[in-house]
Amino acid sequence: MRWWGQLLLFTVAFFVLRGWMQSDMVNGSAPSLQGTPISGGYFSLDTPRTEPLLLHFWASWCPVCKLEQEGIESIAQDHAVVTVAMQSGTAMEVEHYLQEQQMQAATLVDEDGSLSQRFGVSAVPATFILSPDNQIRFVERGFTTELGLSTRIWLTQQLYSR
Repeated sequence: MRWWGQLLLFTVAFFVLRGWMQSDMVNGSAPSLQGTPISGGYFSLDTPRTEPLLLHFWASWCPVCKLEQEGIESIAQDHAVVTVAMQSGTAMEVEHYLQEQQMQAATLVDEDGSLSQRFGVSAVPATFILSPDNQIRFVERGFTTELGLSTRIWLTQQLYSR
């Protein structure tokens, strides 16, 4: 019985801490976001989509972000993913980092942190799952597994896609 009490206490503490960590992150309608990904082309949240979008904020100097890279890249093979390199240097420096790490997902450069600030991102990694109507359906700060993100994308498809 004592073990169950400790488990319950840990679970409550985990969710309280998680809520506090994410309290400054935007919910509801996603702020405006547009730009030129390093790979070229143009990205805008105003462009109509029929599927959810995983919007992932990371930094080249973040060790936890490096742990998530492979999962984000894997998800990008099957789903719409845009990443934002927060305060990771110039476009040229971020492009070099992407090549070095063999990252393919569309990446916007947030050299001064203004894009991140718009979303209430003050620490990375931070991930948003947006429904096709640009409503933020899931928010996560800190390490998240590929399975966890894929499940959230699937739920968003089932519950909020046209």
